[in-house]
Amino acid sequence: MSVLLFGVSHRSAPVSVLEQLSTGEPDQIKLVERLLESPLVTEAMMLSTCNRVEVYAVVEAFHGGLQAIGQVLSDHSGMSMGDLTKHAYVRYSEAAVEHLFAVASGLDSAVVGEQQVLGQVRRAYATAESNRTVGRVPHDLSQRALSVGERLYRPELGPSYTALAGRTATVIGAGSMGSLTAAHLIRAGIGRINVVNRSLPRAQRLAEIIAEQGVDARAMTLDDLPAAMAGADLVVSCTGAVRPVVTLADVHYALAAAQRDEVAEPLVMCDLGMPRDIDPAVAGLPGVSVVAVAWVQREPSARAAAADADAARHIVAAEVAAYLTSQRMAEVAPTVTALRRRAADLVETELLRLENRVPNLDDIQREEVARTVRRVVDKLLHAPTVRVKQLAGAPGADTYAQALRELFELDPHAVDAVAAGEIGLPATESDIGSQPRRRDGAE
Repeated sequence: MSVLLFGVSHRSAPVSVLEQLSTGEPDQIKLVERLLESPLVTEAMMLSTCNRVEVYAVVEAFHGGLQAIGQVLSDHSGMSMGDLTKHAYVRYSEAAVEHLFAVASGLDSAVVGEQQVLGQVRRAYATAESNRTVGRVPHDLSQRALSVGERLYRPELGPSYTALAGRTATVIGAGSMGSLTAAHLIRAGIGRINVVNRSLPRAQRLAEIIAEQGVDARAMTLDDLPAAMAGADLVVSCTGAVRPVVTLADVHYALAAAQRDEVAEPLVMCDLGMPRDIDPAVAGLPGVSVVAVAWVQREPSARAAAADADAARHIVAAEVAAYLTSQRMAEVAPTVTALRRRAADLVETELLRLENRVPNLDDIQREEVARTVRRVVDKLLHAPTVRVKQLAGAPGADTYAQALRELFELDPHAVDAVAAGEIGLPATESDIGSQPRRRDGAE
């Protein structure tokens, strides 16, 4: 397996870098097409969300594939390779598999367990598949990752919301957390969302996404923050600022403009910033209820969610192990097939030679000799083939297959030919440029 992941996410880079790398679907197709121009990359798919930009590729050589992916993303973003690699992470082979499983399961999200990313992974694969940029390896990997994500996602266990139906919310911050907050509010039946952000174009982009889902949305800047809060029932702040963006004065102005009943209609404010987005003094105002991250963490439901996340990680780890075992066995299978094919060819060659040397054998004798030769060959091959299949599930399985190829003098190109028809194994580094490359992964 030669799957290489090159990615940048909310865990490794600030929002500004993610904005530079962010791409729409048409641009993603173009970038993948350009990437496949490299002889070192045979298959590729791109996952681009507000939280991450990741390229999954089947490569012929690690360093060459890494350079090819990095160069394409560098040219697209306008960032130098040096600046890009400061924020990037790389996963190869088994580590790349484990990462995609975690992403599809929501375990690598800004809010662990969110399921929006599952649909994003599904769309990324669908786009790659429709444009024939992926073959058998990414197909199997993506389908298994989606299956795990769906297994962990049980919407009937999610919370049931009624209190937010038809109400107005103000979301401060239009980054990854802001997008995720908006998604949960929409699911809760919110009637209107005000998106407030330092940069108006980014707020407008999120407002457009919200509107596409049938919810009234308005984009505003921080200058309009008091007005945005005055008409809201709920305020959620989730910026990346290093100091509070919601001041005591902002809330005073909002409360005065709203003229709400402090007892019957308190303004609920949720501070998801780290450090805090809302001035701590705001919590002391009458008619305001502030919910902070620390308070959420003390809730029994939060501890239950953490336990669920741990259970999910164990499930994902087991699924990763099962997938890797199946892939190792698949990598060994072409060698076993090639071995049996070579044995069959040798048997037929020797029987033909016997017939030429002893032409007087009758049909019964000829058939008996043929059965005897085939029986001897089958018995000789039985032990090594059974043993290599048993060892296939363990790490380093391909070393056993390589031993078979050397011991029985199997033609590597013949093995590749068998593999291409059965499981789409990538060619070896020495084969680069010697065989025609197809985007469906076949050689």
